Amino acid sequence: MKRLRLAVIFGGRSGEYEVSVVSARSVMKALDPKKFSILPIKISKTGVWSRQLKKSEVDVVFPLVHGTFGEDGCLQGFLEILDIPYIGCNVLASSIGMDKVVQKQIFLHAGLPIVDHQWFMAYAWKKDPRDIVRRIEKSLGYPLFVKPANMGSSVGISRAGDRKALVAGVRLALKYDEKALVERAVSRAREIEVAVLGNDDPRASVPGEVISSNEFYDYDAKYVDGASKSIIPAKLTEKQRRTIQEMAVKCFRAIDGKGMARVDFLISNRGQIFLNEINTIPGFTEISMFPKLWRASGLSYPRLLKCLIVLALKRHAKRAGLFRSYRPKSGWWI
Repeated sequence: MKRLRLAVIFGGRSGEYEVSVVSARSVMKALDPKKFSILPIKISKTGVWSRQLKKSEVDVVFPLVHGTFGEDGCLQGFLEILDIPYIGCNVLASSIGMDKVVQKQIFLHAGLPIVDHQWFMAYAWKKDPRDIVRRIEKSLGYPLFVKPANMGSSVGISRAGDRKALVAGVRLALKYDEKALVERAVSRAREIEVAVLGNDDPRASVPGEVISSNEFYDYDAKYVDGASKSIIPAKLTEKQRRTIQEMAVKCFRAIDGKGMARVDFLISNRGQIFLNEINTIPGFTEISMFPKLWRASGLSYPRLLKCLIVLALKRHAKRAGLFRSYRPKSGWWI
């Protein structure tokens, strides 16, 4: 039986380089070498590819470049141009999923509950930071979370309890992106995550809860100290579970998601459920929530990978049937 040729692209010019490398290592380790011929392609932090990607050498690609230039639609657009099937969301959904501000605007339009927030560009902050601070304090108050609009793995995120911390947080966020997002903190929030899988008929996993080892679920709490805990399935009422799963699927459809995503929620101490964000290339390390959530839902890591590959090939075959050219009635253009 012919082995499926799978290229795994990882690394990249991103603040999430290390996470990407570990994710790729976990994926390649889990794939059966009798069924898959794996082609690792590592992108350095300066953007140098370890080898050339050729359509004639691969059947499907697993893009595991987290963050900028990998999760934001850039890599997906490159693969579309090459006409190679790939796992995960398309160009538009990927770019929306990367931009925390744009996705919130779409979620609002879809009627999904999100936390109050403000956003601004770096040039506006440079021009009049005092006005932006006053506007944030008036509309949101404290405490706050300050984030780069386009970054993942909690890189560049800080919590601000006063004006001094807010200014420092904005400066940090703008080191990673030209757009900053400031959100009102949810009081004693529980962090709930759901994995979504599918193309035209997506389904949601059981929800899981993250218990952070730090003040919030930052980069160290996610990957470094190993002290954060997860409760899968999360201790929720049946109504909460159903609501969160339905919201996760609605969120995925709202951005026209395909293949996979992880959707993150916050539950306040009053029981209010807020959609926090969607991640179109979630972590695939051994301790990452996406595979753990599906394992708890009855789908093992190897079966999950196989399902993602099948979804990618089906979507590519479906799109291959679309017309890509048009013949005018006359030869006016000749």
